[in-house]
Amino acid sequence: MESVVTQQTQTKSHALTSNQKWTIASTSAGFALENMDVMFLSFALSSIAASLHLQGAQAGLISSITNLGMLAGGVLFGLIGDRYGRVKTFSYTIFIFAVATAAMYWAHNITMIYIFRFLAGIGAGGEYGVGITLIAENFDQRHIGTMTSIAAIGGQIGSILAAIGAAMIIPALGWRALFLLGVIPVVLTYFIRKHVHESDEYIALQKTQPAAKKKVKVKTLFQSWTLGVQTVSLMFMVVVQIAGYFGLMNWLPTIMQKKLGLSVAGSSLWMIATIIGMSVGMMTFGRILDYFGPRKAFGIFLIASALSVFGITLVFNEVTMLFAGAVLGFFSNGMFGGYGAIISRLYPTEIRSTANNVIVNVGRAIGGFSSVVIGFLMDHYTLIVVMGFLAALYVLSFIVMLTISNLRKLA
Repeated sequence: MESVVTQQTQTKSHALTSNQKWTIASTSAGFALENMDVMFLSFALSSIAASLHLQGAQAGLISSITNLGMLAGGVLFGLIGDRYGRVKTFSYTIFIFAVATAAMYWAHNITMIYIFRFLAGIGAGGEYGVGITLIAENFDQRHIGTMTSIAAIGGQIGSILAAIGAAMIIPALGWRALFLLGVIPVVLTYFIRKHVHESDEYIALQKTQPAAKKKVKVKTLFQSWTLGVQTVSLMFMVVVQIAGYFGLMNWLPTIMQKKLGLSVAGSSLWMIATIIGMSVGMMTFGRILDYFGPRKAFGIFLIASALSVFGITLVFNEVTMLFAGAVLGFFSNGMFGGYGAIISRLYPTEIRSTANNVIVNVGRAIGGFSSVVIGFLMDHYTLIVVMGFLAALYVLSFIVMLTISNLRKLA
């Protein structure tokens, strides 16, 4: 098997092959469009609640149902991707979340919204692990960190596109028209099926283990004590990653508005600086991971994240606010692409797609509730306590990372 992978990636120091170019372009675009879909809901939520006369709990449940759909889709399509192929499965997941997002245009009651958002979550949750697995099996292992980080940056671009789309469309045409943009990813599925091909590694596995004979099960991720601890530890690390991200994007703009008396426009500028910091951090982290290994890369970024959250408490004007936001975004979200890289290397080909989807989407489902926890802390404690809570999470994630023995073998 190793010779097959070596043969496939012999161009590692030369120009990318056509399939490699299409793989990274398709996954980056897929993640961008997925994140754009998720952010549509964030920008449109207040308009949805007003037009349908929703109570706060009803509106809040929309995001929770989307996360549950992601978890269900992650498990389902992770298994399908391992059994029947990455390329077809990846295109199916994009098609599902695209159609379900566009269907929001015809949602005229809360029940329909719950149904469409759950379906969109299924597609979005299934997409991540399959896309990351495609990257892992089409590039040399020493370049996976960089490539998964490039794909993750696509997600940040999607957030920016969602913000631009929401600002232009909602005031003029209403929130329903915004979701019609969700149909755009359907076009991407055509190019994926036409230009992206299964890796030599997966084709070799198919020849030795046909889909009909495969027994891919989630419990395989826990089949031994060591493997179970590894899986749970990675889940915890992703929970912290997602918790930090939601804390940054959902609450810190509000904190900045209160602390510095900023307008919404001022806090939006902070978010742009943070997103730029995140994107630069992703590329930097990916290269550090590839050159120095995951233990050093995650160690540096987790400790730096724990320290940089306190930088927010020291800001005193807009300049320091932008700098603190960029630094915090650089370290706290720079790690995101790295999880797919290490999961892909820690789990074998036959269970790789499932491992990526299950681990990351469990992290999404649990970490997404951080907004509730941070909101509670803000209501009852000082900013120092809120930042201390986030810092403690990053330190715990660092400690948990050190317990994953197999990471020592990844150079």
